[in-house]
Amino acid sequence: MKLAVVGGGSTYTPELIDGFARLRGELPVSEVALVDPDEGRLALIAGMSRRMLARAGHPARVTTWTDVAAGVAGAGAVLLQLRIGGQAARNVDETLPLECGCVGQETTGAGGLAKALRTVPVVLDIAATVREHAPDAWIVDFTNPVGIVTRALLDEGHRAIGLCNVAIGFQRRFAQRLGVDPARISLGHVGLNHLTWERSVLLDGVEVLPRLIEEHGEPIAAEIGLPAWVVRHLGVVPSYYLRFFYEHDAVVAEQRAKPSRAAEVKAMEDALLEIYADPAADTKPELLNRRGGAYYSEAAVALIASLVSDRGDVQVVNTRNDGTLPFLDDDAVIEVPAVVNASGARPLPVPAVEPLFRGLIGNVSAYETLALEAARHGGADRVKDALLAHPLIGQATLAAELADRLIAANRAYLPWAAR
Repeated sequence: MKLAVVGGGSTYTPELIDGFARLRGELPVSEVALVDPDEGRLALIAGMSRRMLARAGHPARVTTWTDVAAGVAGAGAVLLQLRIGGQAARNVDETLPLECGCVGQETTGAGGLAKALRTVPVVLDIAATVREHAPDAWIVDFTNPVGIVTRALLDEGHRAIGLCNVAIGFQRRFAQRLGVDPARISLGHVGLNHLTWERSVLLDGVEVLPRLIEEHGEPIAAEIGLPAWVVRHLGVVPSYYLRFFYEHDAVVAEQRAKPSRAAEVKAMEDALLEIYADPAADTKPELLNRRGGAYYSEAAVALIASLVSDRGDVQVVNTRNDGTLPFLDDDAVIEVPAVVNASGARPLPVPAVEPLFRGLIGNVSAYETLALEAARHGGADRVKDALLAHPLIGQATLAAELADRLIAANRAYLPWAAR
């Protein structure tokens, strides 16, 4: 099978290649097509990828393309891992909101909206090209904000599923704490992308979440950046991204006191590219584990394998709600366990969501609807509405100021704003 990676010049790509090499029995890949407009980065990443596959004895060839149509032609799956504007735009996403007293984060709040405005039109153009040149391909979206981008794809009728590494990360860390194989752990994972809670942790079908919180509450809380008493009080494990809601003011103070995450990642990327340029380098560098996206490759391989081989196993994905959470619209995109096969993803039934979590899910889902409208159709008023609806902003004057500043900072990526 040919697999195309759009954004193949990303420093993440060797993580994906490492997964193909280690899990070759799950996914028979014959060609990895790396697609990226940056020829220099493509050459570095492709060289590193070829050496990694050769070291593992994997027969797949690596090809490089700057043209999307040529790169995706004939692919069985297309993985999207884009960053429109690069780390420079991300730095603005993370620092501009801070100047207005809001959390600065690339997928949450005002920064996430800015990224959606830049990203959705590009992704839809790519998806239209995939539809023409690889009509049977599944599009797997790892591009943030995953929920909004995946909904844009699904609304246009594309064969698409969103993927995030939060759930698999929890599964692996919980299994490690319990000293068991991760395959024995299943999660009661519910919410929206980057807004989820683990309400159940089953070990061989037996609930162990209370035990995890009782015995490992402190380190679990430290990993997600929340006080241990919050985890014990809630009786669930929120994702790391809930700290932006539950500890907003403390996070703002913390972010103002140190360099942006974008600046840290830029330094890591520079170091990674130096490693990839070494003709002797043929194994995934340890530094890549600190870049983010842990277990990304395992999640991607498992999802693509299930889509192309009709396995019918359960994975946590981003897909249409279709009544799964009855308090959301059917076309909302949710992140829950689903049965994945050749027809796509079918969410499993979800126990009724408690009001404490349901309210925030509903609020952010409404914001995502407005954010997608702004990303697809443009307009300062749509941007203001999305910001006003977001629970981390929600004030008219603040939303108006942020809208003007976000539009000005991203004008080069927003054709409607240049008119």
